Amino acid sequence: MTHLWLRAEQRPNEDRVGLTPEGAKALINAGMRVTVEESRTRAIPMQGYRDAGVEVAPENSWPEAPHDAIIFGLKELPDDGTPLPHRHIMFGHAFKGQHSGKALLKRFKAGGGTLYDLEYLVDEQGRRVAAFGYWAGYAGAAVTIKAWVAQQHGGQCGPVHAYPGKDALLAELRADLDATGKPRPDAIVIGALGRVGTGAADLCEALGVEVTKWDMAETAHGGPFPEILDHDLFFNCIFARPGTPVFVPREALGAKRSLTAIGDIACDPDSDYNPVPIYSEATTWEEPVVRTYEAPPLDVMAIDNLPSMLPVESSQDYAAQLLPSLKTLSDLDSGVWGRAEAEFKKHIKEV
Repeated sequence: MTHLWLRAEQRPNEDRVGLTPEGAKALINAGMRVTVEESRTRAIPMQGYRDAGVEVAPENSWPEAPHDAIIFGLKELPDDGTPLPHRHIMFGHAFKGQHSGKALLKRFKAGGGTLYDLEYLVDEQGRRVAAFGYWAGYAGAAVTIKAWVAQQHGGQCGPVHAYPGKDALLAELRADLDATGKPRPDAIVIGALGRVGTGAADLCEALGVEVTKWDMAETAHGGPFPEILDHDLFFNCIFARPGTPVFVPREALGAKRSLTAIGDIACDPDSDYNPVPIYSEATTWEEPVVRTYEAPPLDVMAIDNLPSMLPVESSQDYAAQLLPSLKTLSDLDSGVWGRAEAEFKKHIKEV
């Protein structure tokens, strides 16, 4: 019997989950064994999972799970260097040259486990079967606008927090923008046809922020892209890969520009393919932006768990997308799981 073990998230400010109680019940009805760890932070209450009939385990007890259990979480594992013998479903951030990812792959190699990276669960056409992209774009645009608002008051964006829903977020942002006494900023989105870019553009349009929408056609010439500097806000929403052009080079910092806030929603600062190479580390909820230049200011927002700002909506959306694939876990050798394992095996050879 296939055994799926839903672990609690250990990262601060990570309240999302990839399986809802309704999804857990569907898996149990399909003949799967489902264990759910207790969690102090999960946005969806534990009682719903109990009512669905799952087995309950203590928080962060997955290292002692049966060897055949498939451990399912979203963000990174505790960075304790221990070997990983289980099969894990998670966002590993390990296949695009990230330096922290190499350490994770070494742990899998030492333990003999397998990583089914959620970013690489794809269909026959290579399209991801599930993504948090829309809500990442939505929340990333929100924090970047907060950075612009703070600049209008002569400051820098302070800590951010989770919201009960998007209506509360929009109400706060409208009040913040109105309080500046200035016209709305304008924005450019690169990757506007994808889920991330759509989320960013939708947030802007809901607030009356004019948006220029670019995608592959507009960036195919490889740059430079002076048009980016003519906008107040820039949202990078593309999936970085070999050959991705640089959108904001370091020499842009001292150039004449309207641009003062960048939302690097794709957020791959330690990737060899980072198209915004003017900063080096992801930002945090406590310090949402890094100031890369002072006069005029240029702040970069690069939080890497943005959808957790809207944890209920983003969890429900993502879990619904992923559930059909979870139902096929009994056949790990083919389909989305076979393709994900092949990707893992290709990269594990390099460590």
